[in-house]
Amino acid sequence: MLKRSRALATVALVALTAGAAAPVWADTLQEAIAMAYRTNPTLLAQRAQQRALDESVPQARSGLRPTIDLSANASYNRVDSEGGARDLDGDGVLENIPGGVVETDNGVISVGMAQNVWTAGRVGRQINIAEANVLAGRENLRSIEQQVLASVIQTYVDVQRDMEILRIRQENIAVLRRQLEESSARFEVGEITRTDVAQSESRLAQSEADLASSQAQLSVSRAAYSAVVGQAPANMESPPPLPGVPTDFDAAMDIGLVENPGVRAAQYQLQAAEAQVAAARSEYLPSARVTAGYGGSDVLSGFNPAARTSFQAGASISVPLFTGGLNQSRVAQALERANAAQIGVEGERRNVLQDVSSAFAQVVSARATVAAGNEAVRAATVAAEGVRQEAQVGLRTTLDVLNQELELRASQVTLISARRNEYVAQAQLLAAMGRLEGGDLVPGIERYDPEANYNRVRNRGALPWDGIIESIDRLAAPPIVPAADAPDAPVDQQLKSEAMQTAPSAD
Repeated sequence: MLKRSRALATVALVALTAGAAAPVWADTLQEAIAMAYRTNPTLLAQRAQQRALDESVPQARSGLRPTIDLSANASYNRVDSEGGARDLDGDGVLENIPGGVVETDNGVISVGMAQNVWTAGRVGRQINIAEANVLAGRENLRSIEQQVLASVIQTYVDVQRDMEILRIRQENIAVLRRQLEESSARFEVGEITRTDVAQSESRLAQSEADLASSQAQLSVSRAAYSAVVGQAPANMESPPPLPGVPTDFDAAMDIGLVENPGVRAAQYQLQAAEAQVAAARSEYLPSARVTAGYGGSDVLSGFNPAARTSFQAGASISVPLFTGGLNQSRVAQALERANAAQIGVEGERRNVLQDVSSAFAQVVSARATVAAGNEAVRAATVAAEGVRQEAQVGLRTTLDVLNQELELRASQVTLISARRNEYVAQAQLLAAMGRLEGGDLVPGIERYDPEANYNRVRNRGALPWDGIIESIDRLAAPPIVPAADAPDAPVDQQLKSEAMQTAPSAD
């Protein structure tokens, strides 16, 4: 049994230290966060999605600019006719028609231009929609960033917790091995019975099983960390206090309702939906455009487009009179989508109320557990030492020693888990508030700025008269009206009040 326990402990120790030999750059939590911020695939993909979304703005603004097309075509005709006498004019007199082949060819090249002058705000509202969607996308990017950073924090402290638990399991095996050796020696001299030895053997076997389970859990946590950070963990230092963790529930709730990316994204989506209603209503109104074209034609052989040229220019006004109910349906559809978007804002607020309340309660609970755990470990340590000494003089049994040792290890594991839970709950609270961001967690980190790409592509293809056309296009355009299905009462404030009444105190 002793040989078996030594072998298992040795294997666990080798497995634990194997990772430390590998080259690792993320030794602190801040380094792990910085690495994930730069390389995490989920975050990088969302940034690419945001850059793709930025392109919707220049696409919408292209409606302010002319379209110019170049076209060219060539034609060839061949007519075969038979000669003979024919009455061509119906006067009964036959006329001789010569037969033969007539071939003609022609080439045409032309340039056409069309410029919207007024679309009753259709183009302007499409720009509003694209810009609101870009802002919503930025908030979604913030949400993904916070999810990734929360995962980094959780997996980092998970690995630390599991390494500490593994260390405790190893220490426990060493203690139980000594206890078994002492029990065997005392049994040999008749101080205790075979039952006492069996109890020591049983407890040692259970500890070996706990060690194997702890090693497996550490492997799981290391794999999760590597997947998020992109590097194997080793030489991990204790994480620093998270900045900005609130102690006041009311303040945390107020911040979350304003800064949570889910709420902000829903608000921008509502703006886009309301602009879509105005765009749909503009379909009832006329639109005006100007066109111009220039071209030339000639026979294909020795083609010279300047031989015969033409130029045309014009203006047109299009007035929708009857669309078979299409425009009415589009307006009704846009209105319901705006109503749904407004309801979605309220839904996101309620999610924040739930998330902030839950995370704040977990912080308070874990903090209390840590305080109680420190006292429990202190008391269990004193009791374990006392029971061991009393057992030496026959005042305690072997089972008493084993039980007290088990209680000590259990209290140590509980304390380590509570510290982990408190740290993770603080990160979740910051995320629910919308304040778990790379720049706050790692001062000096090179922040990703989504606005930089937007500013770079926004005016792609711009022309000097864009502003004039946009101003004209917005004249007499249907206004953007808030969605009609506003909640009858500020439900979020009611829920907030009730949540505060039941919130635990952080003191």
